[in-house]
Amino acid sequence: MVLFELFLLSLLAATILPLSSEILLLALLSDAQQTAAALWFAATLGNVLGACLNWGLGFWGISFLERRWFPVNRQEIRKAEERFQRYGAWSLLLAWVPVIGDPLTVIAGVLRYSFWRFLILVTLGKGGRYAVIVYLLERNI
Repeated sequence: MVLFELFLLSLLAATILPLSSEILLLALLSDAQQTAAALWFAATLGNVLGACLNWGLGFWGISFLERRWFPVNRQEIRKAEERFQRYGAWSLLLAWVPVIGDPLTVIAGVLRYSFWRFLILVTLGKGGRYAVIVYLLERNI
């Protein structure tokens, strides 16, 4: 059950919801009831799936751009596209960074960036971030 809770919180934290999965991960690592590898996997899987949800929202949601209720306008989309194009797909390695990560994953969907490349880059970035957290806590740094 604890792994599912970490998975779910990590998934939700990868969306626009203001949540943090790192605190729960650190608490569970300190508790030592689960292996570090299992906790890393649950957090990474949830966070990556949340980013995939964002990609899908961008991919399919852009068709609603002209609707009055849509939360962003064409100019904001254009600015985000320019930034993504300027920094390139490698910026997806930073999808874990608060504030900029979620919009990066959405704009990748809007731009129809290859889902499989997206998945690889986002998994490397998010999995790497959790691996660093696990490593540092395991080493008491």
